Amino acid sequence: MAKKENYKSIISMIKDTKKENPLLPDISLYAEIVNLLSQANPLINWVGFYLADLEKERLYLGPYIGPLPCEYIPFTKGVCGKAYSERKTQNVPDVRKLAYHIACSSETLSEIVVPVIKKDSCVAVLDIDSNFLSAFDELDEEYLTEIISLLEK
Repeated sequence: MAKKENYKSIISMIKDTKKENPLLPDISLYAEIVNLLSQANPLINWVGFYLADLEKERLYLGPYIGPLPCEYIPFTKGVCGKAYSERKTQNVPDVRKLAYHIACSSETLSEIVVPVIKKDSCVAVLDIDSNFLSAFDELDEEYLTEIISLLEK
């Protein structure tokens, strides 16, 4: 199945889950999204959510699939911190070129991070890593943003 169709299928499944289980907590939806994305894209080495801890000004590890990651990321550090702080998707074709990249895995070569905004506040970020250069493109940005928008409603 092509990437676009995979994303459309994931979006459909998340919509169905939300419709059938309207009281399902966000953390359960995060886990479902992580599972679906991990299965849909062979270029993904790690996928997960980092959740905002406003008191400690850092992101902490939520549901994920992949090698053991960083447990905490300060709001001001790394690609995840930048996505959180700027509330803007970060698509990095080669993380080795970023001085501020946090290397949780030395094998990660590209990364995309999408912020989760609720009521004008960033509550989490979706972080996806790949062991391939330029693994993510505009289509990924578009559909990952649409997936995240389902959480924001």
